[in-house]
Amino acid sequence: IFYVNLADMNQVQKPQVEGIAHHEGAPGHHFQIARAQELTGVPKFRRFGYYGAYTEGWGLYSERLAKEMGAYKDPYSEFGMLSLQIWRACRLVLDTGIHAKHWSREQAIAYFTEHAPLSQRDVVKEVDRYINNPGQATSYMVGQLKITQLRHKAEAALGPRFDIRAFHEVVIGSGALPLDVLEEQVDGYIAANKAG
Repeated sequence: IFYVNLADMNQVQKPQVEGIAHHEGAPGHHFQIARAQELTGVPKFRRFGYYGAYTEGWGLYSERLAKEMGAYKDPYSEFGMLSLQIWRACRLVLDTGIHAKHWSREQAIAYFTEHAPLSQRDVVKEVDRYINNPGQATSYMVGQLKITQLRHKAEAALGPRFDIRAFHEVVIGSGALPLDVLEEQVDGYIAANKAG
């Protein structure tokens, strides 16, 4: 189960709901967290741990993975996923603007309102979130970019031996990991499959 905040239905961006469902549900956090909870013989922090860049990187990666899987059935739902990508890009600008350029809250709200496909209520909530949590927005994108880079690395190294399911098992099959440890896991997967 995951919950969608529908406190004000006039503020919900309906095209984005499907992309958010893939981020939170399948193939996103539901698969990722359920897989980690299945681990045996490991300390609890490995089953229930959280590394923001890894965990949220998988969530963002999953939104695009859902497209590859054919989950977005029409241009309207794919547009929702793409509008989420715009939202995430704007978050990077906000994180930098607020914490490195010393933007005021009002400047941040104005920028987000002008560039992101979000309701005004959500813009204000998001800006307040980034004010209070420096680097969080950036960590999501760092994780997504790393997982995507590791996938391209594995695809290039393995060619026809690359198996997307096996790759995803390497990425989520050990629970939440620091990104450098994840890269070691993927390098091991590449080495094992090159030799085999």
